[in-house]
Amino acid sequence: MAVGKEIRVKIASIKNTQKITRAMEKVATSKMRKTQLRMQATRPYSKKIAQIIKHLAHAKPEYTHPFTVEREVKRVGVVLISSDRGLCGGLNSNLFRQALKKFRAWQDEKIDLRMVTIGQKGSVFFNGIGVDVLAQATKLGDTPHLQDIIGVIKVMLDEYSKGEIDALYVFYNEFVNTMTQKPKLEQLLPIRVEEFAEELKGHWDYLYEPDAKEVLDDLLVRYIESIVFQGLVENNACEQAARMVAMKSASDNAGKLINELQLIYNKARQAAITQEISEIVGGAAAV
Repeated sequence: MAVGKEIRVKIASIKNTQKITRAMEKVATSKMRKTQLRMQATRPYSKKIAQIIKHLAHAKPEYTHPFTVEREVKRVGVVLISSDRGLCGGLNSNLFRQALKKFRAWQDEKIDLRMVTIGQKGSVFFNGIGVDVLAQATKLGDTPHLQDIIGVIKVMLDEYSKGEIDALYVFYNEFVNTMTQKPKLEQLLPIRVEEFAEELKGHWDYLYEPDAKEVLDDLLVRYIESIVFQGLVENNACEQAARMVAMKSASDNAGKLINELQLIYNKARQAAITQEISEIVGGAAAV
């Protein structure tokens, strides 16, 4: 029964793997709920600061902030947000595929690329294919904080201020629901105020203290940071949801494989017993 022993070892090994995937599924389910609550808690701030920024920029046309000035695009900057860990299905690979598709489109238009990454997977992937990554933030954990990513954001804002890049984008996974997460590209700079001109038409103005320039200079940076941080929180919620689904699928597949191997083992055992009975009967007949 050497074959039977080999099958038993395989079944035991798969059962151990199934225990791990089920445990990871439960952990991801627990974390997913927390990340969803965190994501929902940060969305109102993100939306409100965006509304204020667009209103301020539209209501004070005599001061034009550099972040709102359109330029001829020769170089673009990208902040790419991925997960630190794997085992979350095709979440990262789908994001990278969409990012590479956009990068090739820019390359065809003779537009250069400068990039920073948030998350270990993105850093490893793009460094591995030869993309020049200016800065990276990794090992942020399940509850990242804004101060963890301020450094990489400042790198790109400095590049924009110096004229090294003419537009800034952020790539991340947007949380739609537990089963659906989609890659999203969002333009950070320049801020297109004219898109909201009709929406803001006739709105009140603010009283600025100390003045509009100083308020805008500070708020626009906070605005960019809020969008990137919201993207990071969304990506974390996507990661846990994708990991939960991936681990459930792995557990189900392990169960199917165990059943198939158990059937093969039973057939092999039955064949061995039948052969032994035939040999006994044959021996008795010979005597």
